[in-house]
Amino acid sequence: MNTVRTAVLLAALTGLLLAVGAFFGGTKGMTIMFVVSLLMNFVNYWFSDKIVLSMYGAREVPPQDAVDLIKMVSGLAKKAKLPIPKVYIIDTDVPNAFATGRYPKHAAVAVTTGLMRVLKDEELEGVIAHELAHIKNHDTLVSTIVATVAGVITMIANIAQWTAFLGLGNHNDEESSGVTSIVEFIFLVLLAPIAATLIQLGISRAREFQADKIGSSISGNPISLANALEKIEYYAKDKVMLEATPATSHMFIVNPFSGAGSWMMRLFSTHPTTSDRVIKLKELAKNVR
Repeated sequence: MNTVRTAVLLAALTGLLLAVGAFFGGTKGMTIMFVVSLLMNFVNYWFSDKIVLSMYGAREVPPQDAVDLIKMVSGLAKKAKLPIPKVYIIDTDVPNAFATGRYPKHAAVAVTTGLMRVLKDEELEGVIAHELAHIKNHDTLVSTIVATVAGVITMIANIAQWTAFLGLGNHNDEESSGVTSIVEFIFLVLLAPIAATLIQLGISRAREFQADKIGSSISGNPISLANALEKIEYYAKDKVMLEATPATSHMFIVNPFSGAGSWMMRLFSTHPTTSDRVIKLKELAKNVR
């Protein structure tokens, strides 16, 4: 299923870029954007994980550094019967974490310094196990590609908005009527970002519940993950990671924008509420006992 989703996302990106090319340059524009889309699809598939890690300034942890963290990740990976992923640290006081990578053999887990500071060892284990569950479920390729696709869609919408203000675009009356141009403009500026958000919503909320469940079975302690989620939300309240973007918010264990924004932002959140996740984890804990 994740393979199909990946193909659909890359195809959607290609279609969107072709539409943009037609809007700005007609047939020639479509041809140029087709070549660009092939290049972007290649980059998305092979390098999207590295792009996201570099966006957050994540630094890989050498085996001799952060020994306890490396040992924790290694032990949980063995329990999950997974290859040991690379471990990255993001220097920020805001607690959070995410996993990325094409496949389990090329996976990475990134945690913030704030996360390691505020969580107890068993709580940190719960978070790491949750991220390993995403790797085990092959969620990481899809989520990372969604991040780059959503980023491209947002960028295109911004470009379209500015070109409209400056009076640029395809104005050939034989190829496009005024009404068509307005419809294209509305799609690029208004509907495209909404489409990107809906894509994120569609792949994220159910995945988080599933990763909570599988992660709890890996760590053997659903309550520790529940406590970790509550702590992350509490410490992240009214704080936003400076590097965080809406396009990548779905990758984190807790939405980095959960502590900020209006009710509309919460409505379009890429994650279930922490309270709902905690309830389900407590139900799992009863079965463990």
